Amino acid sequence: MTNNLFETQYDLTKKSKIKIFYESNKILIYSSIVLLILFFGSFSYYADSKEKKKILLSEDYVKAKIYLAKEKKDEALDILKNVVLANDPSYSTLSLFLILNRNLINDREEVLNLFDHLLTNNKFDKEIRHLLLYKKALYNSNHLNEPELLEEVKPLLEENSLWRAHTLLLLGDYFVSKKENLKAKDFYTQVLSIKNLEKDLYDKAISQLKLINYD
Repeated sequence: MTNNLFETQYDLTKKSKIKIFYESNKILIYSSIVLLILFFGSFSYYADSKEKKKILLSEDYVKAKIYLAKEKKDEALDILKNVVLANDPSYSTLSLFLILNRNLINDREEVLNLFDHLLTNNKFDKEIRHLLLYKKALYNSNHLNEPELLEEVKPLLEENSLWRAHTLLLLGDYFVSKKENLKAKDFYTQVLSIKNLEKDLYDKAISQLKLINYD
């Protein structure tokens, strides 16, 4: 019986401590619960909103392609530019590439601004970012002098990028167009030093070196 009394007193003391703690901290407890509900509610809303935005952008991208199939280029371009500016790493990039592939914009500065907007306002993995840098350099190469072009492609040459060989070929072709064959030869030769090089890139470098030596 003494043991039962002791256990009862222990339970009452324990409950009293819990009650005292609750009374002293109930505002903090309620605030924490409300904050947790708001956090999870906001996170759920954000995730749902982001998914809906991606679906809408995918629908717009498909709509633009349908307009292009019907030769309605102006309508397609309006949609594609909006998708680029929407800052979705996937569909914004695809939209810019479609603009480039179909030559929908003649204004070089406008195209470069779209590139810069993408690169500044989106988080890409390294290779996608390098692809964008390569595409920008390729698009702009005819309008840049040597220091400007080398600065533009610097990240692609300094890092172990999948696009390094493409960049070296671009530089080789650039110097061939300037009739600076020694510089071109150096870049083509660097292509051949890359391990596990794709055959078509290897063949392109060999072909260009033969043309230089023939000249």
